Amino acid sequence: MNIELVRLTGEYKEQLFEMLTEWKNDIIVNHTDMSPWKIWANDFQDFDNYLKNLDTKEGTGNGWVPDTTLFCLDKDRNIFVGAVNIRHYLNDELLALDECKKLGIDKVLMCCDKDNIGSAKSIFRNGGVLENEVEEDGHITQRYWIQL
Repeated sequence: MNIELVRLTGEYKEQLFEMLTEWKNDIIVNHTDMSPWKIWANDFQDFDNYLKNLDTKEGTGNGWVPDTTLFCLDKDRNIFVGAVNIRHYLNDELLALDECKKLGIDKVLMCCDKDNIGSAKSIFRNGGVLENEVEEDGHITQRYWIQL
């Protein structure tokens, strides 16, 4: 595959609709992951509004940090095959482990979907040790402990 990360523009409206329509159906049928959440925050059928609100801008006053959403374009097939949401920095609300330390918590249990590789890697990089996997209705959750 010849993959390139691209910003969403009107040029890619059809690719967006095709990917999200297929993905939405897969979420319903197979209960797949909705990550990154940001691509589902607005109705993609209202493309102009979707495009306008895709990225979080500086100074929005909602406590969210600025972010940029990019789409993975398979240039050979001219289709979107995924997306990534990049936070420009972390604020205090996103620094959960620091907050846990402040509360005197010395051991934290963090969970993520088994198919959420990005979250699992982040947890592991912060000292997470996999305790077990719990399956419920075909959905597997990984449970990690982090010693602070």
